[in-house]
Amino acid sequence: MSGHSKWSTIKRQKGVADIKRGLTFTKVANTITLAAKLGGSGDPNTNPRLRTVLEEAKEVNMPKDNIQRAID
Repeated sequence: MSGHSKWSTIKRQKGVADIKRGLTFTKVANTITLAAKLGGSGDPNTNPRLRTVLEEAKEVNMPKDNIQRAID
C-alpha cells in the first residue's frame, strides 16, 4: 500500500530535510555574527570577512531576515 498515505511519506522526508537545513542556517548565522564582531562593522563593503560569509549564506539560500538578524 505504498502511496496510500502520501502525507506520511512527505512528512518524513520533509522533516529530515528541514533539520539539515536548520543546522546549516545555524552554523552560517554563528559565522556571520562572529565575522561582524571581529571585523568591527556590519557593513560588508568595509568588512571583507563578513562579505565572504554573506556569499556563503547566499549559496545555501539563507533568508535575508536571518542574515540581518545575525549581523545585528
